[in-house]
Amino acid sequence: MSKRPISSSMLPDTIAVLPLSGALLLPHTHRPLNIFEPRYIALVDHALGHDRLIGLIQPESAREESPAGSVPLRRIGCIGRISQFDESEDDHYLVVLEGISRFEIDSEIETDAPFRQCRIATARFANDFDPDAGEEAVDRQRFLGMMRDYADFAQLDIDWNEIDETGTADLVNFACMMSPYGAAEKQVLLEARTLEGRAETLMAIAELEMARSRSGTVVQ
Repeated sequence: MSKRPISSSMLPDTIAVLPLSGALLLPHTHRPLNIFEPRYIALVDHALGHDRLIGLIQPESAREESPAGSVPLRRIGCIGRISQFDESEDDHYLVVLEGISRFEIDSEIETDAPFRQCRIATARFANDFDPDAGEEAVDRQRFLGMMRDYADFAQLDIDWNEIDETGTADLVNFACMMSPYGAAEKQVLLEARTLEGRAETLMAIAELEMARSRSGTVVQ
């Protein structure tokens, strides 16, 4: 089993990518995936036989969840390492991706494989390997206030004792991963340069949604 990369120098220059609209993966978070399309079964087989790494990225258009063909992709995605794998009786793969680092696409590689592969750059995301990077800049109390307001607004049942024991970086990233927003909003959260920027962005989106609801405005 390949080791989990601990720096950008341990990441490959090329990676197989899985385009999936609305799917957010952040460094140090986990995302379960149910893989059943033959092209992505082949992608997982390839990853398991190499470095266990997959590039999760959104297509530019959100019209289809997982579009076929060489549709344009967003420029920035997140590398996930297969940390759990199981095969179901109906030949589906159940995998969990652990977020490692964001990446930027340089170019796409022509290949005979049924899945897409890209040349990538990761050096500018070196801070993604530090799970606590930027915590001190986040206004935790304000962020918690937004979470409480949103939980009341959306009638969510949250274990606040567990939240109080969660580190700030994990708290922000967990809230982003669990947010109900669309592909565009999730891409903005992914691309935020800092943890503080990600927290501020999520608060702004949530506050806008609540304000629109109070005023009766329909969110398009």
